[in-house]
Amino acid sequence: MKKIPAIILGLSVFITSSHAQESELRPAAVGLSAIFLDFKTANLIRTTSLTEVLRDKQWADASEMSPGLAISYFEGLTKLVDISVTLGGAFVKYPVPERQISQSNKLLLNGEAAFNFKMVTEKHWVIPYLIGGVGAQRYKSSYGAYVPLGLGMRVNFFDQAHLFITTQYRVPVSTETVAYHFFNQFGIAGTVGKIRKTELKPLPSPPPADTDKDGIIDSLDKCPAVPGLAKYEGCPVPDTDKDGINDEEDICPSAFGLARYQGCPIPDTDKDGVNDEDDKCISEAGPASNQGCPFVDTDRDGVPDPEDRCPTIAGPKENYGCPEIKKEVIERINYSANNIYFATGKFTLLSKSFKGLNDVVKIMNENPATQLSIDGYTDNVGTDALNQKLSENRANAVKAYLVKNGVAASRLVATGFGEESPIAENNTAAGRQKNRRVELKLGY
Repeated sequence: MKKIPAIILGLSVFITSSHAQESELRPAAVGLSAIFLDFKTANLIRTTSLTEVLRDKQWADASEMSPGLAISYFEGLTKLVDISVTLGGAFVKYPVPERQISQSNKLLLNGEAAFNFKMVTEKHWVIPYLIGGVGAQRYKSSYGAYVPLGLGMRVNFFDQAHLFITTQYRVPVSTETVAYHFFNQFGIAGTVGKIRKTELKPLPSPPPADTDKDGIIDSLDKCPAVPGLAKYEGCPVPDTDKDGINDEEDICPSAFGLARYQGCPIPDTDKDGVNDEDDKCISEAGPASNQGCPFVDTDRDGVPDPEDRCPTIAGPKENYGCPEIKKEVIERINYSANNIYFATGKFTLLSKSFKGLNDVVKIMNENPATQLSIDGYTDNVGTDALNQKLSENRANAVKAYLVKNGVAASRLVATGFGEESPIAENNTAAGRQKNRRVELKLGY
């Protein structure tokens, strides 16, 4: 199946129409087509997968589609882009989303405007193209909008008529009234507009000879075999250092330079390899990565401030310039986190949580440069929205307790993650209890 589009494109490239349009811009045309609406295949793809549908050959056949008629208008915008307008109708039992399907066929009207992006020009018999646009439909008293995306192919058997085949996947914009479905179309179209003829302009007279291609014709060029400039009557400018500044105006004729320095190189006052134009510290040497300025290391820990996550507190390079948090401190934080309890279904802290949280306050006071992340989680019982709100409230309840007991709010970040990142299965009571948690992470 995947090779068919490639074969069609290959044929269209090599089969050039001997009676193609005189202009590569498509003339206006009107077409009549049979249409087939396929809701089954679209629904199977969305409920399973495209791979499964193709593998198991579950797509709908013609008897399972809803037939109808359509009329289309086509016109070229550019050599490779056409515009099309299609009005169609079919009697269907339309599966309006989240509503009961009608027991009898009703008229579905739709109209759309689309761009056809052609893969070859009008000079070919077979023209494959991509489709993209906007559309609207009416079914009974419901209106909706959708985006048609698809493929098409036009076969030019005659100058004034052609066959066309398209298939679209219609993506709902109004999801309450429009269902995902395929729109298949088979039709014939005829030219109604005047065929535009390509106007042939007379060829310009050949330019005078210019052997060295320097813009100066040989009859005026004193060096016709060597490119030069008009100011030197077609001869090259003497430029020893090849910097584009001729030696007569170059103060440094043997050193490559710039015109604003009269042919001399850009100066480097502090000799740090960064020229003065790019150097933010002209009189003080520094690396190019810091715009010629020396790096600052406020805490003198060997990690420059731009790379130091704790620029005012000394720490090893392996920890990005921050002090390492002791293992026993991390264990105390984790113990406190594992002993945070709330009233069932609420964000009220239980008193048995206070001992651990008081220890967290102590740790924060002993390490004044640290920050604490408070992450709240829930199990999957209840709606996503309620669980998200509950996790946020519980994280904020812990933060409020710490602030009340002397920890600055600016050192605390409380976040609720709802049902995200469970650490156990939610299909057991024990697993759900583990997932209802608050995690504390100490850092800088």
